[in-house]
Amino acid sequence: MFCEVELFRDVAVIAENLNRNGLVSQQSIVTRLLEDMLNEKASKDHGYFLAVTSLKNIGKGEVVDESGDVFFPVVFNCRTFLPYTGEILQGVVSHIFRHGVFLRCGPIKYAFLSARKMPNYHFVAGENPIFLSDELAKIEIDIVVRFVVLGVRWIERRGRIKKEFVMLASLVGDSLGPISLSGSDELDL
Repeated sequence: MFCEVELFRDVAVIAENLNRNGLVSQQSIVTRLLEDMLNEKASKDHGYFLAVTSLKNIGKGEVVDESGDVFFPVVFNCRTFLPYTGEILQGVVSHIFRHGVFLRCGPIKYAFLSARKMPNYHFVAGENPIFLSDELAKIEIDIVVRFVVLGVRWIERRGRIKKEFVMLASLVGDSLGPISLSGSDELDL
């Protein structure tokens, strides 16, 4: 789900960015804020940081004696993405295994859809494995799938995964499964 949240950050501007009069441009502060948000990527409470939508206030800078850097308190609005259990989302199939598939959903790289949560779908092995339903609908690489979120977990750091959310997905319910979007690449003869 997309949310708009108000956030507060202390933005550090290095002393080299000060002009002759010891002043810092608003552009330098905003640039540094955007760099910091890009590096932070996500938080457990708010989800993935997608965009700074408005700047509410830049407070008076405070100089740190040791480095000469200046810290500015900044209040801003940010658009975030945080999925909730029970929410219906769409994802693109990135990997297929005998026990299920991994989907990418927006900034979330790891949404697992277990074969047990795909009623009437059966694994078909081969060079390009797929899941095939009794109605001949296919779940294969790069197919868009509508699913319901079963659970969401925040992972601070585990192996390659760092500051990310992972999800469990299901196709149990109405209108869930592979979907076709307008503008497909198919030829219309």
